[in-house]
Amino acid sequence: MTPALPAIIYPVALPLMGAFLLPIAARSLPELAGALGRVVVLVSMAVSAMLASSVWSSGPAVSAMGGFAAPLGIVFYADRLAMLFVLALHAGVFLFWPRGRGENAGAFTLMLTLLGGGSGLALSGDLFNIFVFYEIAAVASYGLAASGGGRAGYAAAIRFLILGSLGSTLALVGIALVYGATGTLNLADLARLAPRMLNNPLGLSAFLLLLIGFGVKAELTPVNTWAPEVYGAAPARVAALLAGVVSKLAIVVILRFLVLAFPMPAARAALLVTGILGVIAGELAAWRAPNLNQAFSYSSIAQLGMVAMAFSISGPAGIAAGVALALHHAVVKPAFFMLADRWRAPLESLKGAAKDSPLAAGLFVLLSLSIIGIPPLPGFWAKFLFLKAAMASSWSLVWFAAAVMLAATVVEAAWLLRAISAFYASAPQSAPRPPRPGMEHLGPALALGALLLAAMIFTAPLGASINALADEAGGAQAIAARVLDKGE
Repeated sequence: MTPALPAIIYPVALPLMGAFLLPIAARSLPELAGALGRVVVLVSMAVSAMLASSVWSSGPAVSAMGGFAAPLGIVFYADRLAMLFVLALHAGVFLFWPRGRGENAGAFTLMLTLLGGGSGLALSGDLFNIFVFYEIAAVASYGLAASGGGRAGYAAAIRFLILGSLGSTLALVGIALVYGATGTLNLADLARLAPRMLNNPLGLSAFLLLLIGFGVKAELTPVNTWAPEVYGAAPARVAALLAGVVSKLAIVVILRFLVLAFPMPAARAALLVTGILGVIAGELAAWRAPNLNQAFSYSSIAQLGMVAMAFSISGPAGIAAGVALALHHAVVKPAFFMLADRWRAPLESLKGAAKDSPLAAGLFVLLSLSIIGIPPLPGFWAKFLFLKAAMASSWSLVWFAAAVMLAATVVEAAWLLRAISAFYASAPQSAPRPPRPGMEHLGPALALGALLLAAMIFTAPLGASINALADEAGGAQAIAARVLDKGE
């Protein structure tokens, strides 16, 4: 078997322990609070990287907490899919760590709480613990959404809290339905029982409740109305983290549900329709948005809709396409949010921005070309994987989804090119000069731009790794055997 039992717990336990101790340390050493938090993130990231390396070379790791074997014990399951997003979350938290010192200890604590809860969300192997860690991550998200202060920030956070609480309640009802029908909440156990016990209207009802509940964080239609408001009012670093990485954790959990507990065509159809509606609504709203920050908020909804559409395609090809789209969005969209934080004015007032900020404008062009899907940038290959998987499917609704994605790409290209044209247009001499993104914004965006270029160079090995990940994540009965039979 792979790593020893405690190793899988460290990406969860270390950040949560740091979140508990950091406020105490901040009282004595306020000037070091931020540095201490970053150290915790780095240590947890190093442990996660070692675990990921072992998982990638030796296979998934399984741990049963408290000495109780699955399905009775608390199960943590680390495979390539889980570790990929655990590492992405650690990298995102480190890159978008809040600025400031002791006076920002509350935000530091919330970031560590989000890191621990999000890692637990990716690694948990049963429905109840997924729900617990989802609530931990959600509470931290509500606090971070309000961390910018101001009336707009508090109002957006409260509405986010209300919608999130409603979603959590519905998800809990869905979990109760699953337990009532099967007598278990262990996902591996459900993989064996679901074809007989959940392939019915009750099972579909449970999935729809879980889809709505976890769809709040995954920005799925119609429970994504919080996203534009929160991303517009929250600090840029918070918006970049929530939109870039945290939303992907929720939709990966939905994928786990679909593969292991609800392998039925009706559940896939529900996810596919949800994704289609999100793509249409998100891109049309982005096209009409008055400024870039709102445009990227709505565009994020559309991109998550594309991921949902890909995950609804049965088989490893759909999983590979969804993971590629999610990873690309996790790199591009945070960089957009960091640049747009200084360009919140209407596009007409941003004429000539490229003259004062040539590096920022050039990076904006690179990101735009990739998210539109211009080859050989990674965005092209992510969309190509989706189209390839869709065309190989015999499901006509998937073909319609592919047409929706292509149409949405045209709309996205229209408003992005409109922004680029404004940047490089000549501004009147009397017009006020657009603000220049400082290094606190440009630094993280440049790091993500460099990562995008690296992905372009290493497209072939990345593609092979994503395909291997998809094959592993899509094998429901193999996962059940590893967890329940301990791989024997």
